[in-house]
Amino acid sequence: MAPTARIAVLLPRFSLYGGAEQFGYRLAEGLAGRGHCVDFICSRQEAPAPPGVRVISIGRPPGARLFKMLCFLARAERLRAQGAYDLTVGLGKSLRQDLVRMGGSPLNIYWKYSEQAVPPGYRRVLKSLRRRLSPSNLLTLFLERRAFGPESRVIAVSDLTRKQLLSAYPALNPDNVAVVYNRPDTTRFGPPSPAERRKARRTLLREHAPHFASDPDNLILIGTASTNFRLKGLDRLIQATALLPDNVLLLAAGGRKAAAYLNPARSLGIERRVVFMGKTENMPAFYQALDLFALPTFSDACSNAVLEALASGCRTLSSSADGAAFFLDGEAVLEDPSDVEELARRIMLLLGKPAPAGFNPPPGVACGLDDFMDRLEHLLEERSRIDLFTFAP
Repeated sequence: MAPTARIAVLLPRFSLYGGAEQFGYRLAEGLAGRGHCVDFICSRQEAPAPPGVRVISIGRPPGARLFKMLCFLARAERLRAQGAYDLTVGLGKSLRQDLVRMGGSPLNIYWKYSEQAVPPGYRRVLKSLRRRLSPSNLLTLFLERRAFGPESRVIAVSDLTRKQLLSAYPALNPDNVAVVYNRPDTTRFGPPSPAERRKARRTLLREHAPHFASDPDNLILIGTASTNFRLKGLDRLIQATALLPDNVLLLAAGGRKAAAYLNPARSLGIERRVVFMGKTENMPAFYQALDLFALPTFSDACSNAVLEALASGCRTLSSSADGAAFFLDGEAVLEDPSDVEELARRIMLLLGKPAPAGFNPPPGVACGLDDFMDRLEHLLEERSRIDLFTFAP
């Protein structure tokens, strides 16, 4: 058991919205629950602090993104240096920290994969140029190079992310880069009973596809979910749906600029079979209603949606560019998310397979918040031993 410690968590937003933000909130809450003194240093606070957590909001000035980033870096570093913390954990962009949680790909590698989602030609070239000339992106690259040196301690969110990180920053000591996967909340996401599944399907169709609600039992419901439809391959999924039987519906939860995908669906003659649901509050019921969840993503460190779908007992397909594919059988992992015909073939293949029993990580795989906190406390114990050795009379 690690001794009680003073720990700072660094992230620009203290919030319950967003993957990194939700993790940061739960991490601070969990560490405080283990008896540690926890400060959460952020630019803005958007959620009440859990018991035992002190949120230090340093303000978010108006102006360009680069200016906001620089202000957070400077103010957070001053507080970190003054705080005399036993351990500081960086979850986003910060100047110094004792440990970094890497929840995404290194920026250059993310660009390499995500740009494949943009059709070849001038649009891809322009997007590439904008990214590489962006002052805020240049600052991010500087921060990455600073964070990932020979002595850095890192916890990556997947084996894929760890591999990418060591490739992008070969100075990193592999022994100092651990992996702790995300774990879905199995109190919210679990396999439904037959009655729950029927109810979820009927409610979803009645609210979002009433023209199909009269015959839910003869439909095949394929779902996807994202805030970035282009990156997660929705256009390819629409094209694949056109190759599938007429009783297959594609349901897209979340997303921005969904209207841009209406014309492709219309041009393929399947606009009635593609349903845009917008922001979806009841995600457990969404997964329970589906026959298959598909995320042919071009880049994803470890998709929470894929893990939630698995936990919900839903057949699940993703791509090899997703760290969460670690938990999928090989036939459920698409090597090339641009291969529409193979995507359609894999969907039909998986629909013939039994639904999974839930989320069951292999033995010995570090997964979830408790495993992450165990590694933090191990690092605290290690640092404590070093301090005792160094300063012993």
